[in-house]
Amino acid sequence: MDALMKPFRYLQRFVLPWRCLLCGAAGSDGVDLCADCAAELPRNRSCCARCALPLAAPAAMCGECLRRAPPWDAAWAPFRYGWPLDRLESRYKFGADLAAGRVLSTLWRREPCPIDLPQLLLAVPLHRSRLRQRGYNQALELGRPLARELGVPLRHDVLQRLHRTDAQTELDAVGRRRNVRGAFALHSDIALPAHVAILDDVMTTGATVAECARVLKRAGVQRVDVWALARAPKPRNE
Repeated sequence: MDALMKPFRYLQRFVLPWRCLLCGAAGSDGVDLCADCAAELPRNRSCCARCALPLAAPAAMCGECLRRAPPWDAAWAPFRYGWPLDRLESRYKFGADLAAGRVLSTLWRREPCPIDLPQLLLAVPLHRSRLRQRGYNQALELGRPLARELGVPLRHDVLQRLHRTDAQTELDAVGRRRNVRGAFALHSDIALPAHVAILDDVMTTGATVAECARVLKRAGVQRVDVWALARAPKPRNE
């Protein structure tokens, strides 16, 4: 397959050259992002190992996790949610810009995973009404190339969203937890492995993935990790 794709990639550079989606300059390294914009990407290399919250220095557990441990076991979020990644994410998630999604999925696929690989990846599900409205599950589509790269199966039919919830972006931390309480369930006829990772695009307070993790733990999953493309920093007023 790689041999067949090489002539296509060579031709693409002349017919459809890579073009930076942020500034319009020439793309670099086989992606629609220039070298300068790529250098601005906020990588999350100093963070809490338990919840991936960006920190001044790496730590096994941040203060929030020490006060109240999350229901998952480890987290991986290779980027911080900030400029310019947040612009690409917004265009992909809310503007149906699939080219931006392709850039994001490529960036994620190229990041080394620092924790043990799970036996199964589960994308956070959308309610069917929101899926019809948006046309795609943004977490699922971001995760497909990553799952192929790592050789880990990715499924979208294990967790189900029971009812449509309000947009989390409009709520504070307490409101987010209340909003997703009881929102997820498992299909009853599916056997789960011992180690599962929940996959989402952006983790802010962690309310959504926490509710998913509780469902999986109650079903007997021994280890639940959280994978997100980006982790939002803690708001200054908290």
